[in-house]
Amino acid sequence: MGFTFSTMTLNLLLLIAMVATNILSLYHLSTTLQSPKSSPKPLPQIPDELLRQLHTIRATINHLTRLQDTNPNPNTKSSIPSDLLLYSHLSPIASSCHNHPDLLHKYMTYTPFSLCPSDSELAESLILRGCHPLPRRRCFSPTPKKQTPSSSFPHNPFPSSLPDSSVIWDRYSCKSFDCLNRQNPNLGFQPSRETSKFTTYTSDLDLPVQQLLQIAKSAKSVLRLGLDVGGGTGSFAAAMKLRNVTVVTTTMNVVAPYSEAVALRGLVPLHVPLQQRLPIFDGVVDIVRCGRAVNRWIPATMLEFLLFDVDRVLRGGGYLWLDHFFSKGVDLEKVYAPLIGKLGYKKVKWATGNKTDAGGVKNGELYLTVLLQKPLSR
Repeated sequence: MGFTFSTMTLNLLLLIAMVATNILSLYHLSTTLQSPKSSPKPLPQIPDELLRQLHTIRATINHLTRLQDTNPNPNTKSSIPSDLLLYSHLSPIASSCHNHPDLLHKYMTYTPFSLCPSDSELAESLILRGCHPLPRRRCFSPTPKKQTPSSSFPHNPFPSSLPDSSVIWDRYSCKSFDCLNRQNPNLGFQPSRETSKFTTYTSDLDLPVQQLLQIAKSAKSVLRLGLDVGGGTGSFAAAMKLRNVTVVTTTMNVVAPYSEAVALRGLVPLHVPLQQRLPIFDGVVDIVRCGRAVNRWIPATMLEFLLFDVDRVLRGGGYLWLDHFFSKGVDLEKVYAPLIGKLGYKKVKWATGNKTDAGGVKNGELYLTVLLQKPLSR
């Protein structure tokens, strides 16, 4: 009884305090309105970040209100299946899209239920700026006018040539794979030249796939599934396919049709940027290779997130292979070696060598090839 009386007294005091505060606020407001002012002070400008947060809060409140309206009685189950409610929601666009409204508006300006505009370059510009996933559109993807029949696609992942007619070349300066090969034969668009890329040993920086498989076998580990980050035209995936290992390749079509080239070799391209969370479930991949797209040009913070996302998708005992990662020699010791060491992986291979091209000599750069094994348990 004493406890109940004390609680009632406390509630009464709080009520009196609240009423008194409101009365004082009203008195202060009326006094302020009655007193003349020479010149009103300008209102402080609201920061953009605060405005974005307010918009997010407002959208969340509206969303919760709509959900409450669909089921006003909490004791009554909704007649709509919960899984249908879950999967019927449209996926939101990435928050970085709001930082590029002009590009986003241009991308979303199209005629519904007709052919999509030829704007893959615009889409990729948004993706590389962090606007990923892109908003969905209701238009039909264009196809090449004279596409090669799929029955004519090569089964060998190292064909002598790739069919030009299976690519839409509008956005590229070159209009054929031969043109790309003439400009730079090392880009990988002539797969027959790539057959020895992962099978020969010329320096300690190389790791032939035969040696990789032997290392895994010696550790009583099996390589079945792999991911090649920044894998260009998919030559590593092709070499592993010949050895019954399934590897998917992440790539971007920045200056050439890399994704199409990977697919034409009978491989799977993932069109994702390096800053995106890998679209793979946790702990299911046996090996992740990071190609030359992963190098010192990536900000150290973003590289750290990438490495920890690689750790997320690797199974216990899986392998991380940094293939010809290059950086300044001083940065390798002070920045990248400690960054890699944060993973706590076992060092199976660690080799460095001078980067001997003009840029490498000028900037004092080194190559680093590393093969690391994730601990079986933590």
